[in-house]
Amino acid sequence: MNEFKPYELMQSVVDFLERESVPYRIVGSMASIIYGEPRFTNDVDILVDLPESKIDLLCHQFSPPDYYVSPDAAREAIAARKQFNIIHLPSGFKADLILTTDTEFGRLDISQGRRISNQGFFDALFASPENVILKKLIFFQRGGSDKHLRDCASILLVQGSDIDQEYLRDWSEKLGVAEELKIVADRLEEERD
Repeated sequence: MNEFKPYELMQSVVDFLERESVPYRIVGSMASIIYGEPRFTNDVDILVDLPESKIDLLCHQFSPPDYYVSPDAAREAIAARKQFNIIHLPSGFKADLILTTDTEFGRLDISQGRRISNQGFFDALFASPENVILKKLIFFQRGGSDKHLRDCASILLVQGSDIDQEYLRDWSEKLGVAEELKIVADRLEEERD
């Protein structure tokens, strides 16, 4: 039996977004796995700048019996700049489509990043590793799980000198997560000792 994988859901959504010229970036756990160390995830987070005019097309593309997406939830998410999801019904995997915000960082987050391909599996635009770290620090600060800090440490460790440390420091200050970044840096130092 060929089991459906989270990256297959990601690629299906990416194919739709690219075909419809909707700006997007893969963020969250899937980006952490790509930039850091592998771990299990059953959902995909995708930052999008989806216009309301594309909702009907999206709902048609991801329709039963294989998918579920609520057009009302999508419209509410777009209006409130929140998130909604697409569920792959046979597997239970979901793609959270997170609406970008009209802030300086929000505009950077949706525009920066890199295309990453794993032939035969996926080909998509991912948020930059620095922005993935910054968002995970924000989630941790809001009462999130320690896994966000572990993901940050993993990305810093694996990406090494490819990380723009100045950008990370500057934006951690602007976003109010400099203390959280220091916690991650201290943990990495402890592990190296």
